[in-house]
Amino acid sequence: MEKRLMLGNEAVARGLYEAGCEVVSSYPGTPSTEITEFASKYDEIKSEWAPNEKVALEVALGASIAGVRSFCGMKHVGLNVAADPLFTASYSGVNAGLIVAVADDQGMHSSQNEQDSRHYAIAAKIPMLEPADSQECKDYVTEAYSISEQFDTPVLLRLSTRISHTQTETTVGERKALPKREYIKNAAKYVMMPGNAKKKHVVVEERTKKLTAFSETTPLNTIIDNGSRIGVISAGIAYQYAAEALEDKVNYLKLGMLNPLPVELIKNFAADCEKVYVVEELDGVIETHCRCIGVPVIGKELFSNIGELDQVIIREKILGVKPEIKKLDETLPVRPPVLCPGCPHRGVFYVLGKLKVMVSGDIGCYTLGAVAPLNALDTTICMGASISGLHGFNLADENNCKKSVAVIGDSTFIHSGITGLINVVYNATNSVVIIMDNSTTGMTGHQQNPTTGFNIKGDPAAAVSLEKLCESIGIRRVRVVDPMDIQLFESVVKEELEAPEPSVIISRRPCALLKTVKKYPPLRINTDKCKKCKACFKIGCPAIQDSKGTIKIDPTLCVGCRLCVKMCNFTAIEGEAK
Repeated sequence: MEKRLMLGNEAVARGLYEAGCEVVSSYPGTPSTEITEFASKYDEIKSEWAPNEKVALEVALGASIAGVRSFCGMKHVGLNVAADPLFTASYSGVNAGLIVAVADDQGMHSSQNEQDSRHYAIAAKIPMLEPADSQECKDYVTEAYSISEQFDTPVLLRLSTRISHTQTETTVGERKALPKREYIKNAAKYVMMPGNAKKKHVVVEERTKKLTAFSETTPLNTIIDNGSRIGVISAGIAYQYAAEALEDKVNYLKLGMLNPLPVELIKNFAADCEKVYVVEELDGVIETHCRCIGVPVIGKELFSNIGELDQVIIREKILGVKPEIKKLDETLPVRPPVLCPGCPHRGVFYVLGKLKVMVSGDIGCYTLGAVAPLNALDTTICMGASISGLHGFNLADENNCKKSVAVIGDSTFIHSGITGLINVVYNATNSVVIIMDNSTTGMTGHQQNPTTGFNIKGDPAAAVSLEKLCESIGIRRVRVVDPMDIQLFESVVKEELEAPEPSVIISRRPCALLKTVKKYPPLRINTDKCKKCKACFKIGCPAIQDSKGTIKIDPTLCVGCRLCVKMCNFTAIEGEAK
């Protein structure tokens, strides 16, 4: 069989293809995004970007009920959004198999918090699998569909940043052709009103017992006996760290099924060991289970529930050996989080900082407006919270309306900002909302969204008009402004802050990294004119640099947007006019 080097996310997509999945609906979120992007390359799978994770899961559930295998992918915070249908789908069950992949972000590489999604599996009483490499990512998809259909349940597939974005060798096979399952009307199963749901709760509890029995014998949970009297229980990427750090010096119970966890398998494994360690990232879920079933283990007293583990930590804590770490001879260049050169959001944040308004922020690449030198954002909570939070801020004191704004991206506005704006109109605060429309979903890698006019495959699609949408929900003041025209943008913001009603400013300019956006020759600084006042540094462009007291523009970074030209009072920044 053919072998390929695959990202974990790519391997999940391949697993969907081989297992006969027909419908994929997701919302992009790092580190899960590439699953759906790779799935969209298979013509046999109907793939889409949904407006948000709740919608995506409901689409996947609907396809499952119709009789075809379906999939929904998201990052850990996306599961918060999708929790409503997830918990009820546990009761209703499925028709054809349904997998919900959730990628946790231990270490918060690209997230606003650190969550352990295993708690959702436990709370919703849904089985969860966790692969430890790309081959398992592919194989576990097939197993998850089998479990889903055998036990009439959605199945959660837990990934992590390291598993999703690491490449390992993967054996690929052919697609399995599956007949469509017949849809049969069954209100008692799919209509979750109280009378039906009460009966289904009993079914869920019985299912959990059966799944627990299944977890005792499934090859997803395996014992690796190295003849040691020390045992390690682990799963996913934490198992990989442990196996590399400890090698064959310990026995392993490698768990692939994280919920429900086995009982007798763990007891039998521990009985052959003098000491058992639990190595898991974030919360002590496996550890707590072990203690509940009377198995003494060593876990979080050694390993933190904050951030990622690694081989050095595990080897030192369990074997008492601190390995020698070789350092690079040279210092790596610093890469601070910063808006890209030519970013259309830079002018917005410069103006808002200049006006000293409170800025209720949101989730997206524009969150980088919080860092120096722009220092523009006051809050960032979760997707859509900028608008709702601004409304609450203004409700607390009506004088706030003239000195506060919300900023939100076009994709995030569609995701969960619309309802917040409706609340602003309905409950009447004179709130100013700035929709930063850069014609793409920027932070996760330029995915299409309902405002761009294209679907996931790049085919033309209906495009939501932000102007008409805002007007249709009662916003009478809608202004569209190019954020690179900072003088006009500033005057518009001032006008709307004084308006006696809610308003929306659409800051519209495409992301500078889009292939369709024209790039201009880089600018340069005339050192004879430059007074070294560093006014150009106020916009925080990484192309503008101080090289041993000389202000320079890095030609490899500059895209010729000319925003810096407007900052210089001495016409020292020169280059081709646009």
